[in-house]
Amino acid sequence: MSKSKLFLMAAGAAVALSAAVYFAGPFSGGSGAEKNGPAVARESSADAVFAASFKDLEGKPQALSQWRGKVMVLNFWAPWCPPCREEMPDFIRVQEKYRDRGLVFVGLALDEQDKVSAFADEMGVNYPILLGELEAVELARNIGNRLGGLPFTAVIDRQGKVVFTQVGGLNQAHLEKVIVPLL
Repeated sequence: MSKSKLFLMAAGAAVALSAAVYFAGPFSGGSGAEKNGPAVARESSADAVFAASFKDLEGKPQALSQWRGKVMVLNFWAPWCPPCREEMPDFIRVQEKYRDRGLVFVGLALDEQDKVSAFADEMGVNYPILLGELEAVELARNIGNRLGGLPFTAVIDRQGKVVFTQVGGLNQAHLEKVIVPLL
């Protein structure tokens, strides 16, 4: 099966799961989750994250390891995903508010470059956007997105540990509960 067909199948599955997550509300595979609140995942190594590299919107490879030592919010998203679109304004505000304290959002988009660029420009995204394909889907799975849903967000602390994961949309209040203690 061709790479493009595999990508389309993965994207189709992600669309279906995104719709299910959107209508069911946020959840996390972590333990001790509060209903509709952030859930802290079991700490796990982010070695797979820091070993990965993806192209930016100009087509230049960007290693995720360049952000090692910062608090990284790694968000897997697509412009066609309603909860992805809803959470992005909060991400922009949180990035602006905490950038100087060592926070970096990295958006890993699952769509074509032109669509991702147009949406990022429209939203005024103030953090790096990278383009992912099947490798991004596999990376998300490796760090906790067992169902393959979008959006999927992972927070990685300064020591390189994945300390939080969530499938489904996040808002500013939930994000701040997770990231502020790490800054």
